[in-house]
This record gives sequence, C-alpha cells and structure tokens, in this order.
Amino acid sequence: MASRSLNKVLLIGNLTRDPELRYTPTGAAVCTLGLATNRYWTTESGEKKEDVEFHRVVAWNKLAELCSQLLTKGRKIYVEGRLQTRTWQAADGAQRTTTEVVIEDMILLDFKRPATLSGEEAGSETPSETKAASVRQDSEQALRPASAGSEQAKSIAQPTIGKKTEGTEDVNPDDIPF
Repeated sequence: MASRSLNKVLLIGNLTRDPELRYTPTGAAVCTLGLATNRYWTTESGEKKEDVEFHRVVAWNKLAELCSQLLTKGRKIYVEGRLQTRTWQAADGAQRTTTEVVIEDMILLDFKRPATLSGEEAGSETPSETKAASVRQDSEQALRPASAGSEQAKSIAQPTIGKKTEGTEDVNPDDIPF
C-alpha cells in the first residue's frame, strides 16, 4: 500500500528581477522569476535579526505568459506550487542540479498605481483610502490568473484610471462609487 505524501509550497515575497519568458522547442512558454522572502526574529538578548531567502520560481504555459506581462522587479506576489529538483549537463561538461518552485497559481498582492492620480502624487495618502482599498481588492481578483492546469484562462482587464481617450470625458477616481 502506497502512503500519502505532500509537496506543496506557499510563498509571499518580492520579485528580485524582471521575469524571463522563453519558449521550449515544442512551443511551451516557461517563465523564470526570482523571489525573496524575509524572516524576522528577536534573539534572547533582544537584538532584532532578519534573514532573507532567495527562491527560483518557474511558471509554465498560460501562467508563464501572464507572469511575464504582469510582473516586474519589486512587485509583491503570492505563489503556490511544488518543489522540483532538476539535474542537467552544463556546457563545460559538469553536472548541475537546482531546486525550484514550479507554480500553479500566482496572486498580485500590491496595487500598481499610475504615476499621477488626479494631480496628486501616487505615494501621498488620499482622504479616500477606503475607496482605494476596495479598488485594490477588486483588482487583485481580476488579475488572478487561471491555474496552469486549467483548460480556460480567465481574461484580464486592467482599468485605465486617469487616462483620457478621444471622445471621452475626464473621470475623477474619487467619483467612482466603489
């Protein structure tokens, strides 16, 4: 009788570099990411310590293409997947081994705001922080990509706040009812 096992990885961290999208000879998309996670603790003497761990993350197929489109260095993301160890022959003849996180799901955790929003600085606090929080939550749900194994990918629609197109009115984000 075979016993059950589990290989599951859940990470929240910041991207250390822009994603790299490549295609295999068979046409499958593969995207590699660098992800940093931090751990904080206090020693018995009261000294605060921090440890950073760097992870190699790989996405395949539609999820790979979505990662390359949506992610940039510094973005905070949640990824869910499994550990995989690969071995290959390098160009110099040496055998190389790497362990990576192959992801099946990715969620954006930060809100990428335009450089200026109604003449205000993007980093400044606005009186409508509760409105911004609800927009942020809705954006995260809209940007959550389909799992790599699913048959249908969800379409991604990003709002164009503050951009004026020909024949449209200027819309103040504070006038949006959510």
